[in-house]
Amino acid sequence: MDAFEAQRPRLQRLAYRMLGSVAEAEDVVQDAWLRWHKIEAPVDAPAAYLHRVVARLCLDRMKSARARRETYVGAWLPEPLLAPESDLDDDLTLPLMLALERLSPLERAAFLLHDVFDVALGEIASTLDRDAAAVRQLAARARKHVQAARPRYRVEQAEAHRIAEAFFVASRDGDLQALQTILAEDVVIHGDGGGRVLAFRNPIRGLARVLRLYAGLRRKFTEPPTMLRPLVIDGLPGYASIERGRVFQTTALELRDGRVAAVYIVRNPDKLRHVAASLDAKP
Repeated sequence: MDAFEAQRPRLQRLAYRMLGSVAEAEDVVQDAWLRWHKIEAPVDAPAAYLHRVVARLCLDRMKSARARRETYVGAWLPEPLLAPESDLDDDLTLPLMLALERLSPLERAAFLLHDVFDVALGEIASTLDRDAAAVRQLAARARKHVQAARPRYRVEQAEAHRIAEAFFVASRDGDLQALQTILAEDVVIHGDGGGRVLAFRNPIRGLARVLRLYAGLRRKFTEPPTMLRPLVIDGLPGYASIERGRVFQTTALELRDGRVAAVYIVRNPDKLRHVAASLDAKP
């Protein structure tokens, strides 16, 4: 099983990027492990075989996932994935994952396997049951669609965490003057409550509207939330908020030229279970 375990982190990352769900990615990798466990003959190229299995399992799940998204209440965001601080400049940030959502399943698979995971074109063709030329076209179309979502602004880790902490304090306190210095003029807020808890069903766009929003929220606070600590969430700086001793929200910040250009808030309890478990396991 050493060959599988050596590939597990990469397979988990591939499945998550395809599905946008940590729980589903874990299920897919477990299914792949069961298939691997049943193989009796030696596999010449374990990595290629496992990539092929995971990609196909993800493609099967994406059919039902798309149907669920059509009935999802409010905006849909990927489950927050906490990453090492070294991943702060990961190209596969949350905005890029949202751009991937607009691709067809085959385009998404071709782009991730070819451009992100460096899988050979022939292997991708075998995985997708397409010839190499068709796979090249799929990846090229996907690349064109997601180009604008690739991160253009790199930020130092310390500066990113400073901005995240400053944003948390200013938004918690309803400090509009501080928020004006942090937010971009065209800032947009995305919220995901999944119909389970209160959240913004539509994006909140523009500095003036966002400032009014946080001024109103401050007046409604009965008990101000607490920030656990700065985090890296899907390649973006952010944090988890604690209320009454539980994680009730994650906030990820897209930065541009030193200001917050977009805020991604996940409040759906189903998407926060693994976050709470992960944070409880860390000092």
